[in-house]
Amino acid sequence: MPSWLMTSHSIELIHPDWPSPGQVNAVATTRLGGYSLNPFDGFNLADHVGDSLASVEANRALLREQLGLSSEPCWLNQTHSTYVTTLGDENGYLSNSDAAICREKGRIAVVMTADCLPILLCNQEGTEVAAIHAGWRGLVDGIIGNTISEMESDPARLIAWIGPAISQKRFEVGEDVYNFFVNTDETSTVFFNANRPGHWLCDLPGLAKNKLVRYGVKQVYLSGLCSYDYASRFYSYRRNKVTGRMACLIWINSDA
Repeated sequence: MPSWLMTSHSIELIHPDWPSPGQVNAVATTRLGGYSLNPFDGFNLADHVGDSLASVEANRALLREQLGLSSEPCWLNQTHSTYVTTLGDENGYLSNSDAAICREKGRIAVVMTADCLPILLCNQEGTEVAAIHAGWRGLVDGIIGNTISEMESDPARLIAWIGPAISQKRFEVGEDVYNFFVNTDETSTVFFNANRPGHWLCDLPGLAKNKLVRYGVKQVYLSGLCSYDYASRFYSYRRNKVTGRMACLIWINSDA
């Protein structure tokens, strides 16, 4: 399980439990702390969910302060696509991407989630990192494969961490989703448990780990945290519909 840190401003941060190089920084946020009001209370980082923009801006400023960030994270406009962006000189929003790759020191890749999978990647040398947003559709369509193919690192030298996401016992899907996975990859069947006619409980983290391994990533670590179950700690779209978003960030230390 990851280590937890509660800051002086009551922001809770998750530090992945994975053997990343020392110059790679990675963190996941929770909903604790911040300025957002009900139903987005408290540390919502998304400005597309109906929350007050002033609250979101205050939360993002607090995030930069607590992490000592020298630049604004490169917030993606996530659309459940398979588009991957390689970060350069951009700050602020980037259009229609669900993964970001970075090789520049101090440039911060980030994805936001509220049940979907946040996946962080880095190479063993600490010279390349990536952040992926993957819901079931992104997994089926190939967001993981697209990201790995755009990276310069040998997949065998990549390390992956899958952050808080909805767990299998909370994620029921219909026959359409089951068929999408099984028709594209027969090995997916073991990640579905039938629970009533035409419905299955789907193991998204397990599916993602399976795909990472099949693409050649040898070290994959899971947080084991369910966004649905921990209502006081995590946002969950399936649980609440109108809700905020957590963030997973990764970057190469500019002092390295």
